[in-house]
Amino acid sequence: MSRAHRIDTHQHFLPPRYAEWLHEKGIRPGGVELPKWSPSAAVRFMDGHGIRTGILSLSTPGVYFGDRDEARRWARKINEYAAELVKDHPDRFGQFATLTLPDVDGALTEAEYALDVLGADGIVLLANNDGRYLGDPEFAPLLEFLHHRSAAVFTHPGELPAPEVPDVPTFTADFLLDTTRTAISLILSGAIEQYPDIKFILAHAGGFVPYISYRILLTILNTKNRAQQAWAMLNQDRQVHKELEPLRRFYYDIALSSSPAALPSLLEVAEPTHITYGSDYPFAPAAAVTFLNRTYQKYPLDHGLRTAIDRGNSEALFPRLQA
Repeated sequence: MSRAHRIDTHQHFLPPRYAEWLHEKGIRPGGVELPKWSPSAAVRFMDGHGIRTGILSLSTPGVYFGDRDEARRWARKINEYAAELVKDHPDRFGQFATLTLPDVDGALTEAEYALDVLGADGIVLLANNDGRYLGDPEFAPLLEFLHHRSAAVFTHPGELPAPEVPDVPTFTADFLLDTTRTAISLILSGAIEQYPDIKFILAHAGGFVPYISYRILLTILNTKNRAQQAWAMLNQDRQVHKELEPLRRFYYDIALSSSPAALPSLLEVAEPTHITYGSDYPFAPAAAVTFLNRTYQKYPLDHGLRTAIDRGNSEALFPRLQA
């Protein structure tokens, strides 16, 4: 029996046939080669890194490549594969189900099947889908469904809808901007207010969201009338707290973000109950996770907060994993 205790909300998987499919298409997610993955290797990794349960998700690029029917077939295959893993190892694995956006009808069908039939723990959505971010009005029917289901939605970056910069890997900065864009899209569109029962988990500590929170604040204030802007200036302390409240609704994982540069910004912005542990395995190799775990362990967090990040906050999101 493993003595590991963490719940990892940012752990990926690569079903063998899916990996072959991406190879056939010549796809390198995030500008890197596909890592090797197997259930047994994932368990060994978790045992070596203090992780009891990994909630598995498909990373970018997902399953949609312009063919709606193809995307629907692959989403079903992948979700049923993950459900079997969870069935066989319920304490070691969880499942964020893959959908078919920007195909909204397919996404609704698959979300209902995954949650009701397969018992998925939540849903994974890419930050942008065919260049459209999650606050796009076309995605409203899916968000409304997920709101009524009080779903946990892991929001993972995809490829930016923009040209790559030569010699700069996508995962270095583009991924962080993609997550940031979708968070702002959800705020400015009003979706974060309209669908408050969706528990959005932003990957990689929200990308740039914590660091640029006051730029987001100024953007929010820019949508107000002049009287509201003047009141915000006069009553600054109270109004800043109020206008930044949408950022506190998000959940944030610490995958590849548990550094002394990133954690202070995250802790300043996020609710302490809304931070979860993440590894980004297997796209983050074991050595990188070891390095960042050591950095995380050295960071001066009080015991209660560290325990909450490692496990308690995820137990509240996923009651079946409560010890």
